Amino acid sequence: MRKVDLETHFATQGWVDALFDNFQKDEYPRFERDRESGNLRLCYRPGACEPCGDAVVAKLLDLGEGRLDQMDAAGIDLAVISLTAPGVEQFEPALAIKLAREANDALAEAIDKHPDRYQGFAALPTQEPAAAAAELERAVRELGLRGWKTHCNYGDSYLDDKRYWPVLAKAEELGITIYLHPTVPNIPEYWTYGIALAGAPFGFGEATALAMMRLVLSGAFDAFPRLQIILGHYGEGLPFQMHRIDWAFRRPHVKSDKQALVALKKVPSQYLRDNMTVTTSGNYLPAAFKCTREALGMDKIMLGTDHPYEDMTECVDFLESLALSADEKTMLYSANAERLGIVD
Repeated sequence: MRKVDLETHFATQGWVDALFDNFQKDEYPRFERDRESGNLRLCYRPGACEPCGDAVVAKLLDLGEGRLDQMDAAGIDLAVISLTAPGVEQFEPALAIKLAREANDALAEAIDKHPDRYQGFAALPTQEPAAAAAELERAVRELGLRGWKTHCNYGDSYLDDKRYWPVLAKAEELGITIYLHPTVPNIPEYWTYGIALAGAPFGFGEATALAMMRLVLSGAFDAFPRLQIILGHYGEGLPFQMHRIDWAFRRPHVKSDKQALVALKKVPSQYLRDNMTVTTSGNYLPAAFKCTREALGMDKIMLGTDHPYEDMTECVDFLESLALSADEKTMLYSANAERLGIVD
């Protein structure tokens, strides 16, 4: 049974260098080393620094045999690779355009070398929406990438902002999916307790769920009904909220106040069912899987390992422990990704 990993990350040397350069310029995001231990940290914001480590960076830079060996050990047949967080969206625009193009070219080159093992999502310089739309078209039509991986905020804005809708329009036109990935929230209260609050344990998911709900309430899916969004970590908690998020649209005392609600064609939960698919990345709680399957259906869940931040084998072993049927495994491991056109 073929296993397709929808969330696995890489970096280019140019991207790594740009993060070290930001340390020299006292700008964020940046790489910095602890003066006493020498430990490498990825600092998204002041006080929100994630231990990264040179070994993790080495894995991110490896698009060759090391990555393939880890895939083989976990039983992963094909990896859909994307530029790691925080991407390029928070760099100065000219640099972001350069780094995005370099990353997409490097990814396409790796896919050409290993066409049976790799596919990829493009990185885009959203700071310049026209340039981002043009790069998405190049990445898909010329390089053969299968989607766009972006982040839950761009420092000062979110993807629902109308300035980014031309990029959404291009994504719908091209028929590709958007992987909406976490980064540190742009809300200062999340930075108080470092990465434990701002990062993967809590803030990442909260910020990405917020970004998805903003897309829903902005009317983006009424404007672009064929748009498909992927969220990791079983939808960043949104399946648990599927009933509650419709509250304002179902209660008569709220519905009767026309100025209290945005105008949508559907209730919010229906957009999640119609326009969102989720991956398994980094969440090994059986109850989370069961809630997601009940709320969305098995045809909305795909394998994602979050390599190299999570262990591929641990992820696959967890999923194998769930006693899924053969049909459910097929959907999870490959059929749902094939249906979205991410892989052949």
